[in-house]
Amino acid sequence: MINLQRMGFVSAFDVQMRYARYHLDELAGKQGAQGFNVVLLVEHNPVYTVGLRDKSYTKEDELKLRATGAEFHRTNRGGLITFHGPGQLVAYPIINLKDFKLGVRDYVCNLEKTMIKTCNYFGLDAHTTQDTGVWIGDRKIGAIGKYIFTYLFF
Repeated sequence: MINLQRMGFVSAFDVQMRYARYHLDELAGKQGAQGFNVVLLVEHNPVYTVGLRDKSYTKEDELKLRATGAEFHRTNRGGLITFHGPGQLVAYPIINLKDFKLGVRDYVCNLEKTMIKTCNYFGLDAHTTQDTGVWIGDRKIGAIGKYIFTYLFF
């Protein structure tokens, strides 16, 4: 586990890509390459990210969001618009699922269970729904996103 502390989205993304590259180089058979499983923890500066599925945000929308003082980035992830900011812990696991003998569905389920157990530890009653993520009442408190390179490890 590596605590990146607080940093901007682009800087954190660059760190993620560096660790993903170690795995990709190893999988490609590059001599001396060695990927290792790591979880990167970060608290982002205010940022809105929009994934591949959401084409509805115009340049005007982007400018309005930037006017709030937040960054705005279109990403290679699959999700809709997401806000990250101070006070939120974001965990980026950079892992080879084959090392854990897990498929993507089991992996996501384990992440949800871990979030629920963590909430329970602090006396919070968390649960899942038919949608991915974790809720307390009707408020989503834990999201699970996936980057395209995640599937390269499956």
